[in-house]
Amino acid sequence: MTALDLRTSDVVDLTRALVDIPSESGEEGRIADAVEAALRDLPHLAVDRIGNSVVARTDLGRPQRVVIAGHLDTVPAAGNLPSLLHESRVYGLGACDMKGGVAVALRLAATVPEPTRDLTYVFYECEEVEGDRNGLRVIAESRPDLLEADLAVLMEPSDAGVEAGCQGVLSADIVVRGERAHTARAWKGVNAAHLAAPVLQRLADHRPERVVIDGLEYREGLSAVALRAGVAGNVVPDECVITVNSRFAPSRSAEEAEAYVRDLFPEYEVHVTEVVPGALPGLDRVAGLVEVLGAEPRPKLGWTDVARFAALGVPALNYGPGDPSLAHTAGEYVPVEQLRECEDRLRKWLL
Repeated sequence: MTALDLRTSDVVDLTRALVDIPSESGEEGRIADAVEAALRDLPHLAVDRIGNSVVARTDLGRPQRVVIAGHLDTVPAAGNLPSLLHESRVYGLGACDMKGGVAVALRLAATVPEPTRDLTYVFYECEEVEGDRNGLRVIAESRPDLLEADLAVLMEPSDAGVEAGCQGVLSADIVVRGERAHTARAWKGVNAAHLAAPVLQRLADHRPERVVIDGLEYREGLSAVALRAGVAGNVVPDECVITVNSRFAPSRSAEEAEAYVRDLFPEYEVHVTEVVPGALPGLDRVAGLVEVLGAEPRPKLGWTDVARFAALGVPALNYGPGDPSLAHTAGEYVPVEQLRECEDRLRKWLL
């Protein structure tokens, strides 16, 4: 098993050590073992293991409890292992999303034994895949007591700035019907793929809304992400399915987001396959932390597990090293300066 030195390793070395442990979603056992062993070596923390998620807590009787959370998994490798330190950047799979943030949290867990707030550190599995496997969801369902807190910080990459709230996400299939025929006698059928053109044009013409909440502008989006038609090369397709992905402002409920998409395509079959609400920024509830972090809040354009905390009644924000636009790319990296900045600012707040 790979050993992690949390007490003396620099946050940069720790980031590289974490990157060098492969942990594609569903294969987090090795990194979870290393994280669990390192945390159990710290006498001021109580440690629980749930699947391949690890939770470590202080119990100092402080009046406030804060969760600091980060996921252990990555997307599949793209020729970007092992890690590389070059020009003050740590390159490698997951360096940005989000092993740099996990390294910051592990350093805090090891070096802040008596914080002014009780702390719960959550290092969880399967964030990058379907929601029913998400480690936070599993913990919330099996041990909800472990996630009780007054505030949560999700170490998602945010360029060492504060990204508040998050967008909701909806996936739906728009079905266009036709009639099958042999392509040698195509006039005897109705080509569903050809009839789908108005749907695509409507999507191309659509102008997503911009919604301002707490002074932050959330830009919505509606995109075709897949098209499926036909059963064979000599058959006129009798069905064409356009899969759309909607990113909606956190002021919309799941029901409102679904109604919005259906209203855009009233003459077609619309089958919603997934809808997950976002999270309002709630800046009034995290103002103290935002001030200490010294960053102007920005809206989170995307969905994160901040929404899971919001559903639990825990105000949360995204704060971590790395440019979120580099997440999942072959050349992702995290700047050394941001690793140190995030660690220093959070340590100052916790002390």
